[in-house]
Amino acid sequence: MITTQQFETELKIIIENAIREDVGPGDYSSLACIPENAVGKAKLLVKENGIIAGVEFAKMIFKYVDVDLKIETLIADGTKVFKGDIVFLVEGNAQSILKSERLVLNSMQRMSAIATKTNYFVQLLSGTGTKILDTRKTTPGIRALEKWAVTIGGGENHRFALYDMIMLKDNHIDFSGGITNAIQKTKDYLAVNKLDLKIIVEARSLDEIKEILKAGGVHRILIDNFNITDTKKAVALIGNNCQTESSGGINEDNLRSYAACGVNYISSGALTHAVHNLDLSLKATFDYDKTN
Repeated sequence: MITTQQFETELKIIIENAIREDVGPGDYSSLACIPENAVGKAKLLVKENGIIAGVEFAKMIFKYVDVDLKIETLIADGTKVFKGDIVFLVEGNAQSILKSERLVLNSMQRMSAIATKTNYFVQLLSGTGTKILDTRKTTPGIRALEKWAVTIGGGENHRFALYDMIMLKDNHIDFSGGITNAIQKTKDYLAVNKLDLKIIVEARSLDEIKEILKAGGVHRILIDNFNITDTKKAVALIGNNCQTESSGGINEDNLRSYAACGVNYISSGALTHAVHNLDLSLKATFDYDKTN
């Protein structure tokens, strides 16, 4: 997995690029009608039930735009929220708040949607011992945010990118001349280049699982697009030789059935690529009482 420093660098790049994209040479709407020294306060208002995510990232955005902005958190990341809840208050230069507004909302709405869906899957898997994983099916440029949201929702991250784990999928196997060749070449490559990376290999049949096990040195086998019956056979065949992961054709209707097969993980691209943004808004406020 990527390091904390790499992750923080990704977040910084996201903020810098998003502000460049959205603000450009200046927020002329605010500059035109709001005095430079005007001070204001705004609240993050929840307009739809779900799991809130992105509060800590919002703080990073506000501080990037204006270090003097003050943020008071009322509801933390990972908390179930309901329509009408107020998540945080931000106070300071009015132009700075407005400059940050769209990026904060876009990020939090997306992250909250992912956290909400992930949490739903986590609840469906409750008591099975199987964990839900995301994939690399993320929005280009904001992968760090989407994978962060998965963890806020209670899920776990798969590899972050192509550089932090070896994953030999069908095309790798076919292009390299088969499973045994692909695995051996990978072991040799890692040894020559002194890389310490875990190896996951995708299997398309029970025979391929047997070949993977014979080759050895694999951290996890991806049982891809198997039906329930064959998944049970695959798990029994693999035993304690390595970890197991199911993927392909798995949804909320059959999730627990696949978990009941005994797999360690289920990976789902739908956590990040098939979500509806949670409705949030940032509203100027003048008479807010935290006790209400």
